[in-house]
Amino acid sequence: MNDFWIACGHHLLDREAGGGLCVTDEFLKVYFVRPELIPPDEACPVERRLHRELLAAPRRAVSADEIAAIVDADARENWRLVLAVRDLLVRHPTLEAAYLATVRSGGNGLPPLFVNQLVHVILRNALDGCDDPFVLRAAELFFRPQRILPHERALLLGDEEVVGGQSPTPVLSLMSMLGAVTDAELDVLSEGNADDYWHRSDNFDMAFDLTAGGRGPRALAQAMARWISHLLGIDVFIEPLRELRDARLTWYVGLDVDATRLGDRLWHGEQLDDRSAGRVLSLFRLTFADPSAAADEIQGEPVYLFLSMNSDQKLRMKPQNLLTGLPIKHLERVT
Repeated sequence: MNDFWIACGHHLLDREAGGGLCVTDEFLKVYFVRPELIPPDEACPVERRLHRELLAAPRRAVSADEIAAIVDADARENWRLVLAVRDLLVRHPTLEAAYLATVRSGGNGLPPLFVNQLVHVILRNALDGCDDPFVLRAAELFFRPQRILPHERALLLGDEEVVGGQSPTPVLSLMSMLGAVTDAELDVLSEGNADDYWHRSDNFDMAFDLTAGGRGPRALAQAMARWISHLLGIDVFIEPLRELRDARLTWYVGLDVDATRLGDRLWHGEQLDDRSAGRVLSLFRLTFADPSAAADEIQGEPVYLFLSMNSDQKLRMKPQNLLTGLPIKHLERVT
């Protein structure tokens, strides 16, 4: 079986009986060797001692007074953020439970950097055993901002950090945590080069074809179904659509901020102008394998999913919307 996304650090984690990921000291230590947290030569004794002791005992309690005693203001802020993530992970039995608690509470003030890293490693767990590079590349949309690449007949997506320099919403992987830099060359994922994905998966340097009617939307539908099943314990069927025609919009989920706004307009009976409609990248219809899992108010109707780009032709998917926006009766399987 091919491995992939090694840089997310999944090899450093344990898996509990229910399939969720359990945090380990080895995984926590990766946070403390980030370049921002390694004390420089001029660092104060408090910062140096804290760094040294956390590398030895990454679950060690740290008081607010101890952080306040660090002289450098930037260092204090860096430590507050990282320790907030550390405390979140050790407070819950699995990373999945920690992530669900975060998105259901509105984010708890965690930077997107760390939320994306959680999505990355949880998706790696959800997709364990997947042998389809198209599904894996589609799943990168969950935690890697994308840029629309100009092309006459196809809808191509390229990783924003790769094609556009440093992303405004930085992503976190084991390599980036350690300050590694890659010099990548972009190719469009195709049947002819799909096997290359396995040794390039941590480079994020393969463009993705999301053209309606092609393999890309089907692959993204499969990735979304696996995500929902893993975190909520609910099986769903997701079907890509070319257009919405005579559809009753009983329930919808925007898969990004802009798609949510467009869905709201349709919900209120507006007709989208050509410019707004042109920002919709993909449409999907979701149905529940077990209709009794759905809330009564949808009355057996499907849920429609919208994916769009923003005015800068970039895509920042919000996979948490699939967990918090579906009309379901039951809580998640992962606790």
